[in-house]
Amino acid sequence: MRLCTLRPHVRRTWTVELRPQRGGPVLYCPLCTSDGHALLAPTAQPAVLAHLAQHARHEPLPAHLRTCQCHERGCRWHPRHRGCAGPVLLVLTRERGGRLWRLSDICTACAGATPGSAVVPDVSPAPPSARPSPSPSKARRARVPRGARPELRVRDMLSYLAAAPPWPVSAEARLIALQCALRASAPGLAVIHAGLLRAMRLAHSPAPWNELEQARWLGRLPGHLALQRPGGVAVRLLDAAVHYHEPARRDRLHAAGWAMRVVTQPELRALPAEARLTALTLTAHHCSGTGWCTSVETDRLLRTCALDRSRLAAALDLLVAVKAIATWTVDPMTEDLHWEPPPGSAFSAHEVS
Repeated sequence: MRLCTLRPHVRRTWTVELRPQRGGPVLYCPLCTSDGHALLAPTAQPAVLAHLAQHARHEPLPAHLRTCQCHERGCRWHPRHRGCAGPVLLVLTRERGGRLWRLSDICTACAGATPGSAVVPDVSPAPPSARPSPSPSKARRARVPRGARPELRVRDMLSYLAAAPPWPVSAEARLIALQCALRASAPGLAVIHAGLLRAMRLAHSPAPWNELEQARWLGRLPGHLALQRPGGVAVRLLDAAVHYHEPARRDRLHAAGWAMRVVTQPELRALPAEARLTALTLTAHHCSGTGWCTSVETDRLLRTCALDRSRLAAALDLLVAVKAIATWTVDPMTEDLHWEPPPGSAFSAHEVS
């Protein structure tokens, strides 16, 4: 008897276009309607991300059946590179200055070579068996199994934030956005207490919050009931796609705490935000899920940290100066960044887990 090997016909590439019109851009999705929906410019991007996330949730496909959609289209979404390789990821791509957005399954190699791309944490709902409902008498003692390691959650969220705001925001704003995204509740509410801001050395600077508000990524909620001490900030996330991110909030809070422990390491605490964000990104990439990795695509690091090459070099030199890393080099052939973490540094991920 021959088994059927045909894959189910499930679309794994979704595209949304913002078409300029009088009164505001029009969201056009070729799968939903030919007319589109009129959207005001400040709310267009959150609606695009939410629409793409909705498609991904409604058209799931098991991991073993997912293939690189870029490869199936002749790898025409990126410049020539070394070929398809690595796990298939869900990748968000921003093209034409934010007028075209694409969410697609792409292999790791193609995702790294695609300009304006960011890995999106899995938006597929977890199977019911992964979320047991304990009896009331055992509810307090029941423990929900944790998912992937926290550094993988942080790495995926940093990659997503590299493409989410409509224009590049500073390193300070990205550190704040990371904590807000990981700590947000289901309705998109997040409270960043004064102590956490002091630990990140961002307690007295309104500039990062102003950046994120101008980017229409969040809105501050003055006088929120959860703010028991002065100096904290309560926000509502306007990026609707963040609400669909898995896993459960407990795992995301664990990842947020892990990121805080990395950037507040003694050797990093006094460094500028750009150097701390670079350190966090390298640390998150240090654990690849299958072992320790001390290399990353330079272009991906530049996008995640919102730096140009000269500022990235300055940040890496600072990390060398404080002995957070031993050395760093860029391969002239592959343009991958390689570094060496000294023993016991902030890059020993098991020490901050």
